[in-house]
Amino acid sequence: MTTPSQVRIVEVGPRDGLQNEKAIVPTPTKIELIDRLSATGLQTIEATSFVSPKWVPQLADAAEVYTGIQKKPGLRYPVLVPNLQGYARAREVGVDEIAVFTAASEAFNRKNINASIAESLERFAPVIERAKADAVAVRGYVSTVLGCPYQGEVPLADVVRVAKALHAMGCYEISLGDTIGIGTPAKARAMLAAVSAEVPMSALAIHFHDTRGQALANILACLELGVGVIDSAVSGVGGCPYARGASGNVASEDVVYMLHGMGIATGIDLDKLIETGRWLSAQLARDNGSKVGKAA
Repeated sequence: MTTPSQVRIVEVGPRDGLQNEKAIVPTPTKIELIDRLSATGLQTIEATSFVSPKWVPQLADAAEVYTGIQKKPGLRYPVLVPNLQGYARAREVGVDEIAVFTAASEAFNRKNINASIAESLERFAPVIERAKADAVAVRGYVSTVLGCPYQGEVPLADVVRVAKALHAMGCYEISLGDTIGIGTPAKARAMLAAVSAEVPMSALAIHFHDTRGQALANILACLELGVGVIDSAVSGVGGCPYARGASGNVASEDVVYMLHGMGIATGIDLDKLIETGRWLSAQLARDNGSKVGKAA
């Protein structure tokens, strides 16, 4: 395959980014962030997560955020759900796209949700079935695809097996995540090549954290294989709250700048995206005394 002529960015800052902030971000700030992002030309913005507030207090206002945003026609606002209870809460406020998540690492799953990979997939089965019946689109996340903070190396065969299972269950797209940002270009490319041999490239996305400054290099290596969907977070906010050593997501501004420089279309107004990143950085620094991954 060859480098794509256009790429869809999945903006995960409002969910994957903010969930790792220690101080609670005010609900109006979250709503304004999504509304600002909606004006940049993005096609997909992951809005929030309907997980238990006990586990992620930062996202306890999921319903208020989702109902408060100004939804732009044609723009998708998926939310993360962990189980049927979360799915029911999401549907009550009109959610029409969800995401489910598991890991390619047995150790990571055990630490996070006290279940094996197989057991986690079994838990998702009724959620995905309910979503199918309701005509709700389902995206799947596979974390720790390039390494695990608990078990170290993650066999490629496990990554392929989990991604293939999620696709077979009905996930229209599978996001492959380097949860702790440990990957390098050759490993990222080999991982994507292995998965795309079993799951169509058109159904795959990549999700890199920038812990060791490798995210853009990893993205480039995967672009050369033909992947057309990239997850990123405005201003580089976030990181997995359950993964030791995970720093921020790759910054959306950096990804879009690189893509445009390569002649790859995104439909995104880079200046507006940078402005939004600066605004978010100021909000987090002023209101919460916290640090984001970077200020554009």
